[in-house]
Amino acid sequence: MSDHRHPLHISGRFSSGLPLLSGLLLGISFPSYPFIRLEFLAWIAFVPLLISLQQDEPSGKSYRKVWLAMFVFSAITLWWVSLATFLGGMLTLAAQSFFLTVPFLGFIAVRRWKGFRFALFSFPFFWTAWEWAYMQQDLSLGWLTLGNSQANLTGMIQYADITGVWGITFWLLWFNVLVLLLWNSRNELSLHFRLLPVLLLMVAAPVLYAKLVVDEPVSGGEKKASVRVSLVQPNIDPFRKWQQYTSYDIMELYYSQTNRLVRHEHPDLVIWPETAIPFYILDSSYSGYLHSLRLSLKQWNVALLSGFSDIVYYHPDSLQAKSSTVRLDSTSNRFFETFNASMLLRPDFTTPTVYHKIRLVPFAERVPYVEYFPWLDRFTFSLAGISSWGKGTSCEIMEFNSTGNGTVKTANIICYESIFPGLVSVFVKNGAQFLTLVTNDGWYGTSYGPYQHVAIAKIRCIENRRAMARCANTGISVFIDRFGAIYKEIPWWEVKTLTADVPLESRLTFYTRYPDMLPQAASVVSFLLVIFAVFRRKPYENCSK
Repeated sequence: MSDHRHPLHISGRFSSGLPLLSGLLLGISFPSYPFIRLEFLAWIAFVPLLISLQQDEPSGKSYRKVWLAMFVFSAITLWWVSLATFLGGMLTLAAQSFFLTVPFLGFIAVRRWKGFRFALFSFPFFWTAWEWAYMQQDLSLGWLTLGNSQANLTGMIQYADITGVWGITFWLLWFNVLVLLLWNSRNELSLHFRLLPVLLLMVAAPVLYAKLVVDEPVSGGEKKASVRVSLVQPNIDPFRKWQQYTSYDIMELYYSQTNRLVRHEHPDLVIWPETAIPFYILDSSYSGYLHSLRLSLKQWNVALLSGFSDIVYYHPDSLQAKSSTVRLDSTSNRFFETFNASMLLRPDFTTPTVYHKIRLVPFAERVPYVEYFPWLDRFTFSLAGISSWGKGTSCEIMEFNSTGNGTVKTANIICYESIFPGLVSVFVKNGAQFLTLVTNDGWYGTSYGPYQHVAIAKIRCIENRRAMARCANTGISVFIDRFGAIYKEIPWWEVKTLTADVPLESRLTFYTRYPDMLPQAASVVSFLLVIFAVFRRKPYENCSK
C-alpha cells in the first residue's frame, strides 16, 4: 500500500493535472529545433507525477495517471512520425505510451507491498533496466530513452564514455527522486540542508568531468591522424524519388555533385546518403551502371560509401529461402530478398564491402517477428520504395586507403540504427576508427524530427569517442567530433556538398568495452528489489513506515 503520511494533501483536480505537467515537461525537454533548449526540465519532469502517486489510491487509478503522462510525453516528442504515415504515427504514439508505463507497473506493485518510499528508491533501477531490456527486441522504438533528452547538453554528458546513455538516464532519475524528497522535506530544515548539497554536486560533477575530458592533452602533443571526407546532400524529395526519377537521372545528379567536389576538395572518401542508389546496382541486370560508377571512382581516385538497395538470391533449398521476407521471382524462378544496405567501393575495382541494415524501423521497414509469424507481414506501413526489407546479421567494417594514413577502417550506421547504443559499440569494438551515418529524414518535412535524430547521434560519438560523418538526403548533414560537437554542417533542404577532416581514433572507452554493464546491474537490482518486496511485504497498517 502507498504511504499514508506525506507532506502534501493533493486535491483531486490538482492531482489530475500533475501527470499532464510531467508529460509536458518530459516532451519539451527532448531536442527539438536548435533554438529551443529546455533539456534541464528533464531533471525535474517526473516530480509532479511522483507527487500525485504518493496518494493512497487504487492501482488502476495510479496507472491511468502514468499512462496520461506518458501519452502526452510521446505525443509532444514523436508527433512528426505521422507526417510520413498518419496511421503508423498514431500507432507509434499508442505503443510508446504503453511501453513507457512498464517501469511504473513495478513501481505501483512495490508501492502496494512496501510503501511509497521503497518504491521511490526502486524507481531509477526499474526505469533504467526496462529502457535497456526494451531496446533488445525488434519491437522497440528506443527514441524516447530518457538520456536522449540531454543530447544537446554535451557539456554535461561527457561521462557517457563510461556509462553510456543509460548512465544519463540513471542520473536524471535519481535527481528527480532527490528533488521530490527535497519538496517533501521543505518543512524539515535538517533534511533540506542535507539534500541541497547532494543536488548541487549532481549538477557540478558532470561539468567537472567534461572539463577534464575535453581539456585532456593529446598524447605526446602530436596532432591526431585524420581522413578527408566529403558529404553529398542531393536534396531529393523522398516521396517523389521512387516514382519520378529514373536510374539514369539519379546517377547523373550524384555524378555532377561529386565531380565538382572531388575537383576542388580532393577527399579520401565521398559519402552519398541512405538509398542514394534506389535500384539493385550490384545485380547483373544493372551491370552497366556499376561499371560506369567504377570508372568514375577510378577517374576520381576516391573511395565511395553509399546507401543503396541490395538484392540477394537464394537456392530454393537453402535455409535463407525460408525467411518470411524472401519472395519468388516468377520470371527467373529464383528466390530473393531485398535489403536496405550500404556499400564501400574503392577505385581499384575490388569487391565492394556491403552492409545490410540490422535494426529496421518497426512496421515501416519490417514487421517485428515476421520470421516467426509470416502472416504479420500484411501489417506493414510501408513508405514509398520501402517495404519488408531483409534483416542484416553482421556488423561489417569498411576499409579504404587514405592519403598519408594508409588503410582506414570505418563503420556505416543506417538511419534509425543510430539510436541503438549497443549496436554502434560493436562497430567500434570491431575496429572502426570513425563512424559514418547515412540517412533520409526527408519524410518528416520541416518538423523537428530530423533535429532530434542529429542530436541523438552526438551521444553515440561521446560514448565511443569517435567522430562521425553524417550524410542525409535532405539534411541535416554534419560532421560531429568525439565530444559530440558539430563542427561543420549543411542546413536542411539545400543541395550542397561539405568536406572536412575527420579525426581517427583507436582507443576504446570503458563504455565501448562494457556497453551493458550499468543497465544489466540495474536489472539485477530491480529483480532483487521486487523479490524483497514480495517476501518482506508489510501488513497494511505498517506500509507507511
